[in-house]
Amino acid sequence: MKVLNTYLFMMQAQGIMIRENMRTIGAQVYEQVVRSAYAKRNISGNDSDYAVDLNHNETFLQTTTFLPEDFTYFPNHTCPERLPSMKGPTDVNMSEISMEEIHQFFSQDPTIKLGGHWKPKDCVPRWKVAILIPFRNRYEHLPVLFRHLIPMLQRQRLQFAFYVIEQAGTQPFNRAMLFNVGFREAMKDLDWDCLIFHDVDHIPENDRNYYGCGQMPRHFAAKLDKYMYLLPYNEFFGGVSGLTVEQFKKINGFPNAFWGWGGEDDDLWNRVHYEGYFVTRPEGDTGKYKSIPHHHRGEVQFLGRQVNSFKL
Repeated sequence: MKVLNTYLFMMQAQGIMIRENMRTIGAQVYEQVVRSAYAKRNISGNDSDYAVDLNHNETFLQTTTFLPEDFTYFPNHTCPERLPSMKGPTDVNMSEISMEEIHQFFSQDPTIKLGGHWKPKDCVPRWKVAILIPFRNRYEHLPVLFRHLIPMLQRQRLQFAFYVIEQAGTQPFNRAMLFNVGFREAMKDLDWDCLIFHDVDHIPENDRNYYGCGQMPRHFAAKLDKYMYLLPYNEFFGGVSGLTVEQFKKINGFPNAFWGWGGEDDDLWNRVHYEGYFVTRPEGDTGKYKSIPHHHRGEVQFLGRQVNSFKL
């Protein structure tokens, strides 16, 4: 029996080695496909780098479709979506940091302009991204978000700027209306083509969660730690989402009627599907986020379009 078990173990180990060798060979072949695809598509606009879906699983994709460290791209070529600077899982530092410290740290980078505006110089950005952040009384959260998001977007070679839309007064929070206001103000600055609607307390855990837009609306925050990294329900569209400007106009933006916490992202899901779109999400663990702890004490939860609300 011992001999038989040893034999079976050796056969299993050989099978694993063969599988790994085949994966390595496949990766080398796929790298050549990637290089060729990028060379052919660098004159294109806002399309995906790789038009052909080879139906690999997520693990294989993460290890093979990102360009190698020695890959060369040029200032007059469109930035790839899968850069070697995008490593995958990142360390999340939730400790408090002041806005003054953030300003001091990033002011050392002369390429970051007023308003957190940045664009790459070594390639043409595939997307011009406006990051819209609804805000009220979260002064300890905003610098933590900036600490993680700015370097991530730079590694993704996206042109971007931040728009923090603050609600004054004591009325219930209207997240959706703040996004609509932010959209109008952002479009006065630049001809943005991609909009990211970002809660201030959501910190991405993977820099391969590409913050560009696509042919369909995108739900980036698919796995949140406070939900045990599970999707609460299939129609969940909250936290971090993205639409092109064209898509956002077609669905007529966010609803303005949602005073209070919650509900507006479900309405957005309905608007998206009513116009014939469907929502895409990152595969595997790419869409993992940590949520900065916060309690909605004293805030009104939206329960309907009528005056049906209560305080938690």
